[in-house]
Amino acid sequence: MGKTLFDKIWDAHVVNDIEGGPSQLYIDRHYCHEVTSPQAFEGLRKRGLKVFRPEKTYCSPDHNIPTLNQDRPIADPVSRNQVETLTRNAQEFGVTLYGLGHPKNGIIHVIGPENGLTLPGYTIVCGDSHTSTHGAFGAVAFGIGTSEVEMVLASQCILQPKPKTMRINVNGELRPGVTAKDIALYIIARMTTGGATGYFVEYAGDTIRRLSMEERMTVCNLSIEMGARGGMIAPDETTIAYVKGREFAPGGEEWEKAVAYWRTLPSDPDAVFDREINFDAADIEPRITFGTNPGMGIGINDPIPAPDPEDEAGKISYRKSLDYMGFEVGQVLAGTPVDYVFLGSCTNGRIEDFRAFANFVRGHRKAPGITAWLVPGSWKVDAQIREEGLDKILEEAGFEIRQPGCSACLAMNEDKVPAGKLAVSTSNRNFEGRQGPGSRTILAGPLVAAASAVTGVLTDPRTLR
Repeated sequence: MGKTLFDKIWDAHVVNDIEGGPSQLYIDRHYCHEVTSPQAFEGLRKRGLKVFRPEKTYCSPDHNIPTLNQDRPIADPVSRNQVETLTRNAQEFGVTLYGLGHPKNGIIHVIGPENGLTLPGYTIVCGDSHTSTHGAFGAVAFGIGTSEVEMVLASQCILQPKPKTMRINVNGELRPGVTAKDIALYIIARMTTGGATGYFVEYAGDTIRRLSMEERMTVCNLSIEMGARGGMIAPDETTIAYVKGREFAPGGEEWEKAVAYWRTLPSDPDAVFDREINFDAADIEPRITFGTNPGMGIGINDPIPAPDPEDEAGKISYRKSLDYMGFEVGQVLAGTPVDYVFLGSCTNGRIEDFRAFANFVRGHRKAPGITAWLVPGSWKVDAQIREEGLDKILEEAGFEIRQPGCSACLAMNEDKVPAGKLAVSTSNRNFEGRQGPGSRTILAGPLVAAASAVTGVLTDPRTLR
């Protein structure tokens, strides 16, 4: 029997298998940010341990940092302490830090790929659930807890049970106005937030193959939102072209060897998955969420569906979710007034997202009642925006670009949506209070966000072009 992409990488990294227990898995790349690492470093300190392979760990503060005035001290004392603690720990333990003000600083899941630190065939972990982003390169990438961060720092290995495998095939041509974010939100809605629990998902099919690397990262980023341990896409010529020439990518003869290996990684034709699911790209429209988890999603022109009448417990939480959002079953949300629009995060904070947003708003003006936060995922993305003149297009349309960071993806920095306000967000989670206490979040792609920003109401982007 042939092997899956996941099995090839996993099996190549197993140091030991514990009978009846987990595998000891070697980790090629470890990413750290300021939120989940302090206790891990402190654990090393208390045990008198060093970081076993410091050259494998890269750190960047992202969750707690402000997106304005980064040259000044961070005002919030908790955020400032988190960032300063990461700086001290990186210096003490000798790991690489791209701190505030560094040209490589940014969201950890953005800077890894853009610097060539994320490579096909790697095992990658971070104390962050959206580590699945890096699976777009044909890597086994997953989020870990703080105690596991300490384990990786101390040993460059992790104890992990081997997940089951699932392949999700998407085939066919995408409709106009449909983005990678819409693909992901469609899959999550169909799978539900627990539909992939216990699985590592490989995305395949001709629709997925036609996606750019940045679009693939968006799809893999959201894998965790359907309960998957991670998501991945087999490396191909698109992957190789993206990686080539990046700072930390292999060079010379090592490049040729690496590419030869990467081409062996795709799942064998006779590989068998524990579960396989097929979707038709023609069924996907621009998507929005209407509730308080990413699985509560619909096409932008669809009415909010009724809950499953057979699920009594589910009906209670469903009603609670709609009450929080202020919506009703049967309501069509297109045309609903919007207060905030957020473009950014590790889901949609890359240069292609800014190109799409800027090209859409060209010739339009931001609606007067809209507060828009446009936040690059890294300083490299910020530089690209300015090199391509996207900043001028956005400024002419009444928008401004903030400094890089996680921003309004989560309420851990100054970019908080006020209570009761409705935000169209290109981030990854719409839980109660996720973007600020009492805030209400509709998840969407960059085009829906752009259309809503210039009309002031939730808008199907296809109606404006």
